[in-house]
Amino acid sequence: MKNNKTLKKTFRKIHLYLGFTTGLVVFILAITGCAWVFHDEFKNLTDDYSQVTVQDQPFISPIQAKQAALKVFPENIIHGISYGQEGQAIEVIFYQAAPDEFYRSVYLNPYTAEVLHVTDHFSGFFAFMLKGHQSLWLPEDIGTPITSYSTLLFLMIIISGIVLWWPSSKKQRKQRLSFDWNEKTKWKRKNYDLHSVVGFYSSVLGFLIAFTGVCIGLGWFTFLTYKAIGGEKSLYFLHPNNTSEISLSLEDPNNSIHKVFDITKEQFPDYREIEIHLPAADTASILVEVLYEEGQYHDADYLFYDQATAELVPTESIYGTYADADFSDLVLRMNYDIHVGTIFGLPGKIIVFFISLVVASLPLTGFLMWYGRNYKKKKASQEQLEYTEKV
Repeated sequence: MKNNKTLKKTFRKIHLYLGFTTGLVVFILAITGCAWVFHDEFKNLTDDYSQVTVQDQPFISPIQAKQAALKVFPENIIHGISYGQEGQAIEVIFYQAAPDEFYRSVYLNPYTAEVLHVTDHFSGFFAFMLKGHQSLWLPEDIGTPITSYSTLLFLMIIISGIVLWWPSSKKQRKQRLSFDWNEKTKWKRKNYDLHSVVGFYSSVLGFLIAFTGVCIGLGWFTFLTYKAIGGEKSLYFLHPNNTSEISLSLEDPNNSIHKVFDITKEQFPDYREIEIHLPAADTASILVEVLYEEGQYHDADYLFYDQATAELVPTESIYGTYADADFSDLVLRMNYDIHVGTIFGLPGKIIVFFISLVVASLPLTGFLMWYGRNYKKKKASQEQLEYTEKV
């Protein structure tokens, strides 16, 4: 019994000190995470430029899309060219990290190459929320480590919280699994229940969301996780070179860039989106990403085509075809989808939204518990002392 009390006392200190250290950061991460979860749904509500009238003619080629988009941003680098189904605009994505980070999209009519819309991915409400979630609106090299290591410490807070919650008797267990409130229940008891009961029920999913967040932010943590579950491939996104020795420019009509969309579309007819990446050199293969569900990436197929022969080039990375991914590869590939809830579609997003709200409430209820136990007692003692002195 004494050892149990000593253990709980130790964990209570760990829980308290880590809570004070990370509380504000956890609150911001949870609130901004709530806001980000449904960004695709809100985008679809306001998106009046991605749908076009279907025409009886083929889509423009990636090179034609490149030429049309470069008229808008001639000095910037194209990251990828995304094709949707019939009647959907082509999205040409510009991204470069340096010297100044640039992230824009140009939407084109897939039949005529007409520019329909230009989007700045760094502006607007959701971009602001994402920046806060990733780096607390601080410079990335400062903010990202703070959010990543704070989330890592939050995992320890959850573990210590479960230890503190764990009852020593059946009677206590019943009390800690439900709210036993009536008209006489004081606010301190209600606040305690909101922290402990709600915290317990959300602990498993909260731990999972935080764990996947740490994997996104800390490469060494991801590596250890992958190796612990038997992973043997590279976690880096490896872009292999062509297997043939023939060099062709992108403008050459014999280059596979002109036909990879048709090849991929025929091979994967149930696609939702096919994103083609223009190779940076004649020796590099053509990367094509095939996505099947909006917001989901774990089951995507990452294909690498030889520029001259259009043959598939193998990769030693976990980012290859979905069929070639083993269990450990899938666990890592599912990481982002689990983190934002898209792994289970809209119901998963709703669950993540509410769990994030609960997580945001825990630092607040925890602070009120600490304040009630300390400053309220001191205030009462001081008032009693003043009264005694007057008497």
